Amino acid sequence: MRAVIQRVSEAGVTVGGESLSTIGAGLLVFLGVQQGDGEADADYLLEKIINLRIFEDPDGKMNLSLVDTGGSMLVISQFTLLADCRKGRRPSFAHAEEPARARDLYEYFVGKSRDRLDGRVGQGEFQAMMKVRLVNDGPVTIWIDSRRET
Repeated sequence: MRAVIQRVSEAGVTVGGESLSTIGAGLLVFLGVQQGDGEADADYLLEKIINLRIFEDPDGKMNLSLVDTGGSMLVISQFTLLADCRKGRRPSFAHAEEPARARDLYEYFVGKSRDRLDGRVGQGEFQAMMKVRLVNDGPVTIWIDSRRET
């Protein structure tokens, strides 16, 4: 499972011109599910993401986590994070999980996130064409892969 996380001062997602979710300060998380991923991958990524010390303390040091700041999180499914661009010019998504299993793991991740963050979690719509807007705060953008946890 892969995630690209961005520290944001605000973010939101729309589908078909309708706003689905908006957040204030916190994290925008793009989440891709790889073949063979399971709940352990989602659990690992969630704990890593919400506890990463990437928010500034009063001294301006990256010393606080999303849990520490009480910020919100917006989770967007994005299978293109599994793109393999090593051959040719068209990315291959052969390593992305099948949609039904990917949806289950995405919803599992969102549900666990809501539990851990007292509901301060928004989400996109799985498999929908979405417009995602954000104001990256920093910028701070970090890539995490559950299979590279060591």
